[in-house]
Amino acid sequence: MSTSDQDRTVDVPIAGSDSEAEHAVTEDRRLTPRQARRLRIVLSSVGMAAMAVVLGLRIASRSSVLVVGVYGLALILCGIVIELSRNGRTRLGSWLLGIGLLAAVGSDWLLIP
Repeated sequence: MSTSDQDRTVDVPIAGSDSEAEHAVTEDRRLTPRQARRLRIVLSSVGMAAMAVVLGLRIASRSSVLVVGVYGLALILCGIVIELSRNGRTRLGSWLLGIGLLAAVGSDWLLIP
């Protein structure tokens, strides 16, 4: 699907029901695919900004190749998640973002003195 085709899609809730009463209740809790993509892009951008700030603080306190490597990979991961979200792969992007950022923080705690 091209980008112009994605822009023309109708926002339909991801999971809906047939009855109107249930549909009204689930409509508030469910995100449309477009909203889900935008949410993942915003979360990835916030994660990218946070990793850049932490990288700057860690380099200022101690200069290490491990610091640059760990946070550089986290920044690359956030960029990949943004691209995945733009292409409609929000579920995969969410998993990668969560696992990748936990791995970055965990490796910072374990590897970097």
